[in-house]
Amino acid sequence: MSTEVHPSAIVAKGAELADGVSVGPFCVIGEHARLGAGTKLTSHVVIEGRTRLGAGNTVHAFAVLGGPPQHTAYAGEDTELVIGDNNVIREHVTMNIGTKRGGGVTRVGSNGFYMIESHVGHDCDVGDHVILTKQATLGGHCLIGDYVIVGGLAAVHQFTRVGRHAMIGGLAAVVKDVIPYGSVWGNHAHLEGLNLVGLKRRGFSRESINTLRAAYRLLFADEGTFQERLADTIETYASSPEVMEIIDFIRADANRPLCLPEREI
Repeated sequence: MSTEVHPSAIVAKGAELADGVSVGPFCVIGEHARLGAGTKLTSHVVIEGRTRLGAGNTVHAFAVLGGPPQHTAYAGEDTELVIGDNNVIREHVTMNIGTKRGGGVTRVGSNGFYMIESHVGHDCDVGDHVILTKQATLGGHCLIGDYVIVGGLAAVHQFTRVGRHAMIGGLAAVVKDVIPYGSVWGNHAHLEGLNLVGLKRRGFSRESINTLRAAYRLLFADEGTFQERLADTIETYASSPEVMEIIDFIRADANRPLCLPEREI
């Protein structure tokens, strides 16, 4: 496959374009950009900074990838944005490079769908098959697991963790960590239960889902302390990898507050 660059596009000396890359009208590609095989920029796309896109990505008009982090301490350090394969990045999406104090790299996985005007802040680590819907925003340093969906106009506070297969409802303000498989809504977001629709769509068995529901009820019940309920959940459901993923997530960063149910479950 040949590489195609529209005559109106500007590709800086030093940029690397793999076979089959297509650069549409009025795109601007910086000298440190690297575009993987088969990646397509439709038009008016800006790729700046040390940005690496994998293979098969499609980037739509007016997206800006690799812009400087929106952080007052950033002083032009040589940091990166690394994006995986086969993502769809729609109009006006922004993804920033990392900061030195945050590790220096913003990472975005593969097979994601980033809808119009969504934003990935500096030093985020975003998994595979993630969907950010219209104007969804990730603050800096967020850790977003695989198959997470962030609803329209929702915002995830910096340093927040969102576990795999979680669902964040539209307009939610997420300032606390979200357990894997959880579903959160509201301002500020609270835990509404499990992301049952997502689990069914992704082929989780009825047995696994029922086990998760029972463990959820035990873990977030009213009786006893949270640590007591945590111990009971481990003892009862130690053989369930999905339940233990939730437990491991909670234990991984005890300093972070969790999104909890707002009312009795």
